[in-house]
Order: sequence, then C-alpha cells, then structure tokens
Amino acid sequence: MRIYGNRQLKTLPGQNTRPTAARVREALFNIWQGQITDCSWLDLCAGNGSMGAEALCRGAMEVIGIEKNIKACSIIKQNWQKVATTEQKFRVIRGDVTLKLNVLKKQNFDLIYFDPPYDSNLYQPVLNEIASLAILTPEGKIAVEHNPRFWYACDIKGLEIYQEKNYGNTSLTFYRYSSDFFPSNQ
Repeated sequence: MRIYGNRQLKTLPGQNTRPTAARVREALFNIWQGQITDCSWLDLCAGNGSMGAEALCRGAMEVIGIEKNIKACSIIKQNWQKVATTEQKFRVIRGDVTLKLNVLKKQNFDLIYFDPPYDSNLYQPVLNEIASLAILTPEGKIAVEHNPRFWYACDIKGLEIYQEKNYGNTSLTFYRYSSDFFPSNQ
C-alpha cells in the first residue's frame, strides 16, 4: 500500500483490517485540505494506520489511533514511525474503541476519522460517545467511512451531518457539532 509522497506502508495479510481504498483516502484529504496542517487527528478503528500516516505526511501535529487487533497496532506504530517527523507526536491505543474513547476525554481533536468493520454495530455507540465526551474542537469534523448496505447515516444528538459522498460501495458521511451543541454565551 502506498500513500502521499509514494511512501510504502505495511499491511496485515487478508481483509481483517480492510485498508481504506486509495480513491476514498485521496478524496477525503482533498475535502479536508487546508485543515490538516498542525491539526490533532484521531483515527478510530485504525487498521494499518494508513489514514493517520497520510495525516502525518500532510502535516498533522498529533495523531492518535485506536485499534483492537494487536498485530495491527504493531504495524501502525511501524508505519507512523516511518513517516512522522521529530516535531510530530503519535500514539496507538490498543483496545475496543467503545471502551478506549473515554481515555481521551480530556483531549480535543480537530479531525476524527472513523472506519469500523462495515458490518459492526459500532457506528451509533461511538458517535454518541464522541458527542457526549465533547472531544472535538468547536470547529472539529468527523468523517465516517461506511457501506450504506450495512449502516444508514443519521443525525446524532449533538452532531449533524453536513456532507455525504459516495464512492461505489463506500460512503463518507461528515459530521460536526450541531448549532445547538454549545450554549449561546460561547
């Protein structure tokens, strides 16, 4: 697998971590261009870490990934070490995303990429948890990769859909805080 700058990344054999297709990855970074440099990026269900690696290559200051598969965590660390500069920070958290998000409750992220196994039941609980923990910056954004056959995107309390894109069997649904999320005095 290759990412920005023609950099080669390691992957696990098989489809256990299903890396994001190059076409979808490129589309996302085109949509978020101008927002990556110096951002804090959270990669949920990180797989082989290709999205976080791409964010590092494009100037993200901090990348944190959560991944359940222990072998994938090792590959993510190797991939991120390969592309990160000495100024950039990265960390991989091993475990179930629904349990590990709470570890990040005192942090804020500019951009969150969420790509669980398509047939999982993680979409609703994880998005609800992101909203309840308020781990996005006020202008922060979330991109959710999914197959519309398995999950239909909907508004989440505190979050609203602001954009949707389809790439064959893969969709990206973009969320941000809803306008009523913050009290009017802020």
